[in-house]
Order: sequence, then structure tokens, then C-alpha cells
Amino acid sequence: MTASRSIQGNYLLDSHILGWLDSGNLRLNEQVREHLRYAEHRYLSAATAWELGLKQATGKLKFTTSIASILATFRLEELPVFTRHGERAASLPFHHSDLFDRLIVAQALEENLILVTADRRLADYRLPILLV
Repeated sequence: MTASRSIQGNYLLDSHILGWLDSGNLRLNEQVREHLRYAEHRYLSAATAWELGLKQATGKLKFTTSIASILATFRLEELPVFTRHGERAASLPFHHSDLFDRLIVAQALEENLILVTADRRLADYRLPILLV
């Protein structure tokens, strides 16, 4: 597959996607990798870094390196959490109870990003999504 306008865009990665990038997990198939390779921008939410840091601190998750190093290795940009993101997250229907997921959905909606996730329940929010 060659780069095309149909796969270019701006992407926001869900937390498990970052873990899969770090570990080389094969669930990130070539089609998904192609989307990310030709993305104009690839973002990781500051909220996701916080979520992953909490999981590491409690021993539920282990990365091979720091989250900041993973961001640099895969040329991911940080997406700060703004008030408009919090307000949008609070106004979303309750399709999903995970607060971190609700926040990244709000960020994707507010910033016109394509959410990269394996969580099929997030598609209920009717946002641009790349399901893994």
C-alpha cells in the first residue's frame, strides 16, 4: 500500500495502542501501521500518560522505557487537556464509564482527530475511529 490521501489524517492513540507500539504487539497490523506511518500528526493525550503512569505505579503495567521515550521513538505529539475537553467529556452520553476513555473521546471530537483503539464500545460516540 502506498501513501494516499485516504489514510492521511490526525490520530489520537488510546492507551493500549501505545503499549502495543512499545512491545511490538502484532495486533497492530500493517494496515494500522500504514495509517500511523502516513499520519499528518499522531497524538497521545496527557490524560493517557497519566493513566499509564498510574497503572505502572500500581504494578499493573510495565513498559520497556519511559512514556516520554516512547513518544520520541514513535514521533508522537503530546495533546494537553484543556477545559473544553473536560466540558465535552462531561456532556457525553454514558456509553462508557471509563473516565480516561471519555476524555480522549472528547479530545478527539474537539480536535477533529481519528481515535485509534481496539475498544469497539467507543464507536458508540460516533466519532472518526480506526478500530484495531
